[in-house]
Amino acid sequence: MLSRLRHDFDAVTASKVRFLEEKGLITPQRTPAGYRKYTHADIERLRFILALQRDRYLPLKVIKEYCEAIDRGERPENLPAAAVSPRMVSPQLAEDLSARTRRLSALELRRQAQAPSELLQKLVSFGLISPVDGYYNEHDLAAVRSCVQLQAHGIEPRHLRAFRVAADRELSLVEQAISPLASRRDTASRARAAEAARELSEACLTLHRALVNGRIDRLDE
Repeated sequence: MLSRLRHDFDAVTASKVRFLEEKGLITPQRTPAGYRKYTHADIERLRFILALQRDRYLPLKVIKEYCEAIDRGERPENLPAAAVSPRMVSPQLAEDLSARTRRLSALELRRQAQAPSELLQKLVSFGLISPVDGYYNEHDLAAVRSCVQLQAHGIEPRHLRAFRVAADRELSLVEQAISPLASRRDTASRARAAEAARELSEACLTLHRALVNGRIDRLDE
């Protein structure tokens, strides 16, 4: 079973799978002797969970809610297109989700974000996006698209340096909080550390949105 998953997910281990079982995301059958028995449906469900966690950066809590909703016959609004069921992943969806984060050249990034070259240069100089070996990823694309919208309202990259500083501070808080788990070498601890980091990150973003939206609502008072 693990060999089939490792074809798409290099880091998957027995400890990682047991951790997902512990969290209630998968429930393999048990033989009379107590051994776990994974069916084809279990493997497809694992592929679905691991892909959403790795490539969509979703916390396990959200992924579990997706799985439970789909098991009830529902379809979550934010579920990736073509994802009909965690038990029956289509070949195309499996290929899309199993792919590593897509690399974009500067030209591809500008075209997809509809951003001028000058804006891209400024975002790099202010540390809002950071190419690796000359390429950008989908997070950079999302950042550039946001900056294009902000620039349309007169907000220039130089005004956005505070976001980079705030992001670094939030990351420091997250790293400090997960340090006891991250310092351990076993795979299960690293998996828990990564999951805790995603949950803390989501909590930070939720707090940020709440604070900003709370102030904006006062504009109508």
